[in-house]
Amino acid sequence: MGDVAIVGIDCAFPGAAGVQAYWDLLMRGGDGIAPVPAQRWAARDFPAVGGSGGFIDDADVFDSDFFSVTPREAAAMDPHHRLLLPCAWRALEDSGRAPGDLAGTETGVFVGVMGGEWGRLTMSDPARTTALLGSGSSAGMAANRISYHFNFTGPSLAVDTACSSSLVAVHLAAGSLLAEECDTALAGGVNVVLSPSLGMVYGQLGLAAADGRCKPFSADADGIGRSDGVGLVVLRRLADALADGQRIYAVLRGSAVNQDGRSNGVIAPNRWSQQRVLNSAYRRAGVAPDRVAFVEAHGTGTVLGDAIECAALGAVHAVPRDTPCAIGSVKGNLGHTEGAAGIAGLIKTALALHHRIVPASLFADRENPQLRLGERGLRLLKAPMRLPRGETLAGVSSFGMGGTNAHAVLGSAPRTPRGAGTDGARSRPARDAVGVFTVSADTPEALRRNLAAQADAVAGRPRGAAAALCRSSNLVKTGLPHRFAAAVRDTGALVDALRRAAAPTDTAAEQGRPWGRPVVAFLFTGQGSEYPGMTAGLHRESPLYRRHLAEADEALAPHLGESVRDLVLGGDERVHRPRFAQPALFAVGYALARTLTSLGVGPAAVLGHSLGEYAAAVTAGALGLEEAARLVARRGALTAELPAGGGMIATGVGPGELAGLLAAEPGTAVAALNGPSDTVVSGPLDALERITRQLTGRGVRVARLPVTHAFHSPLMAPAAAGLRTGTVRSAPPAVPLASTRHGRVLRHDLMDAGYWAGQIEEPVLMDGALAALVAEVAPTHLIEIGPRGVLLQIAARGGRAPGVEYLHPAPGPASTGLELAEAVAALYRAGLDPRWEELYAPGHRGVEPLAPYVFSSARRSWDRESFVQPARPATATVPDAPRPGRGAGDGRDGDDPVLHAVVQAVAEVGGHPPERVVREARFYEDLGFDSVMIMQLKNQVEARLPRVGEVSVQQMLPALRSVGALADFLSDVLMARSS
Repeated sequence: MGDVAIVGIDCAFPGAAGVQAYWDLLMRGGDGIAPVPAQRWAARDFPAVGGSGGFIDDADVFDSDFFSVTPREAAAMDPHHRLLLPCAWRALEDSGRAPGDLAGTETGVFVGVMGGEWGRLTMSDPARTTALLGSGSSAGMAANRISYHFNFTGPSLAVDTACSSSLVAVHLAAGSLLAEECDTALAGGVNVVLSPSLGMVYGQLGLAAADGRCKPFSADADGIGRSDGVGLVVLRRLADALADGQRIYAVLRGSAVNQDGRSNGVIAPNRWSQQRVLNSAYRRAGVAPDRVAFVEAHGTGTVLGDAIECAALGAVHAVPRDTPCAIGSVKGNLGHTEGAAGIAGLIKTALALHHRIVPASLFADRENPQLRLGERGLRLLKAPMRLPRGETLAGVSSFGMGGTNAHAVLGSAPRTPRGAGTDGARSRPARDAVGVFTVSADTPEALRRNLAAQADAVAGRPRGAAAALCRSSNLVKTGLPHRFAAAVRDTGALVDALRRAAAPTDTAAEQGRPWGRPVVAFLFTGQGSEYPGMTAGLHRESPLYRRHLAEADEALAPHLGESVRDLVLGGDERVHRPRFAQPALFAVGYALARTLTSLGVGPAAVLGHSLGEYAAAVTAGALGLEEAARLVARRGALTAELPAGGGMIATGVGPGELAGLLAAEPGTAVAALNGPSDTVVSGPLDALERITRQLTGRGVRVARLPVTHAFHSPLMAPAAAGLRTGTVRSAPPAVPLASTRHGRVLRHDLMDAGYWAGQIEEPVLMDGALAALVAEVAPTHLIEIGPRGVLLQIAARGGRAPGVEYLHPAPGPASTGLELAEAVAALYRAGLDPRWEELYAPGHRGVEPLAPYVFSSARRSWDRESFVQPARPATATVPDAPRPGRGAGDGRDGDDPVLHAVVQAVAEVGGHPPERVVREARFYEDLGFDSVMIMQLKNQVEARLPRVGEVSVQQMLPALRSVGALADFLSDVLMARSS
């Protein structure tokens, strides 16, 4: 049998709501036995059952909105189903994946569930039977609901072999994985003690403990105490889990299932069958019994059951070995969780292997001497047992009342080397690395609730680096509509950010919910923005930026004869000289753009200001990197050959106000039209000085630009002539490119030699190009691609892109590299799904545990009388003819009788409060409707709107986008039939 990895766990048991709480309960030797809650039954009415048992707190809580289940359907659902859905979500999160990422995959679901108490309790009266109760009480639906709500298309089945159900489910899941029916499997079981009925059966059979407690292998053992429980594990083939870098709790080395056959009674245990299933499991796992360090036994605490199991264990394990095989049973802590008993033991064993310590077995202090454990090579764990280094093997047994036995062999996880960076001395120490921590939820309130939970969990960790924690959150906590993201370096800053975001705000209804994907435009900065050491902070921080800057450096090196990267990062003052400034700015622009696109930030359009147009052309696909590098290096060399004495000034007026001044100064020209009152002038320095004095005398803003030549003026003619010679390998832009030479978006134009020659001596039409870009793609975000903030200021002054968010991943000398992560965080909040892995160095890609998702506890469903009545017959509530006009669209329906009727019908069918049924509510995503409910809704609507007459579901289907859309459709039908 091949190896299967346990990569995710979630559970809830009496006194232990969650994996960590379960482990804490086991390690402290606690138990979850308590008096029977009044919600279940009145214990005094059933003295034969006893007044204690194991009960999950809040077993009636279900976040139906999260799973798009209507309140009416939630109330009709078997509590077993309600417990499984959030357990499945949290287990998948624990496996290091966002559950939504598995939607549409052949993920398998295997659930052990015992009996069908809910159906017997709710459907015994045919007059009260409803369709929702029919689907809600089926045991088979326990697995199918998970597959449905998570959109899993692999094998999906419920298993009922009584008390061994959940371990048999794990066995079947492993087989399905190894047969390649699925690549991921959820396996486990659930049990809810809904009534005293089975307890009465145990009592009549002499199997019930008087005090409701299982006391396995104890001299005080006197029977079974019943308990709730739910647990699921996520299974992968070991090779796949290792390849994907998942945390592995333990490895399922092999398992076996058999049956007692015809023995001394259908519900009596069979020693020989138990021996055979143990031997079969060890054979399939390829291990000898003497290598098994401990066994999590079935251990119910019945006198006969314990005796038979110990005889079977001894027959297999009483072989020459260094130390006896340790045994224990979690039923001493929890009671007998029946259909979930096997998974309770499996999870305990996996955690023990993971933590390298086996908890003591409760009630072991009074070991039953009649079991002769020592003679049989066994010892009952009276204290926690430390596990030695290296591989440890363990067994888990679970035996069904009807004779179906299961045994699984688990091994400790293989040791894997921690990831290491590949950048050598260039890698920033892990304590300084930046990451983006993400949290997502289904509502604003849920987002705040989960932000608070994450803050508490992170605060409980030792303060330190946050990058690996952030990376884990990107893998797990990013699948839901309301989003939070913060760029941080350490856990202290992360806790502060989480707590600030968790605080109530006045805009809570809109917090963190993007309604689409961001539309991003890149603006590439031109010459004048350079400075020694530009982007050094980002280069230290980001391995991705380092890689792409190296690509540009390699492309430029043959033309420059030296490394532009070393020149830029080394603080060399030559970066101000045109020969080096232009290649350096191109390299930075190219590397920044490629860094963003590698992170999944693809531009909808690009714009380059002057020199910035070369990197923009590469990003748009109009030029290749090598061709652009050749052109830029030549442009820089040609510019360096021009005589000095030219310059540029930025003015706060339009070109019309400058016309007279420029006419009086030969050699001057408008170099750039950046905005309606944002004009750049080029020319000789003395002429520019005279123009400056006149403008400042009028109170006009004037600033000299840090350039060495009068770019975009007639003084550039020699350089333009040099660029015009030769050919340029170019292609039409694959991404809309707003040309600052032409002031429009290029479509089929080639950026050939003539284009680049004209570009260096003609004015930069920034204002027109930006206006054309905004008209073309309507960006939501403008990102400046350059080492200093220039173009975003120009865009803000010009007012061409109102309501747009500005981002800059390298905004100037003070930037540290944090800004790139902040830009990615902002885009994630706006709806982008980045390629998170690229943000982190390999050494920061470890798996870190995160607090599980916290579901709403506001809605409870337990009263079996509140939902069994069918939906009430509808009565007509609408006048014969509709009033003209639609509803206001704000959720109020008082002025629209058709909308009012639809709202009431939806509320009746789904069980929603009417105030939640707003115009914008979507039937499937928001209200949890399915095809059966749509039929019921059709009948309700026809009864409430008699003048509409009969409307087929096919006619209604296009209008089922939302409540308002259906109301509008019915208004049209009513209007047409009334006329």
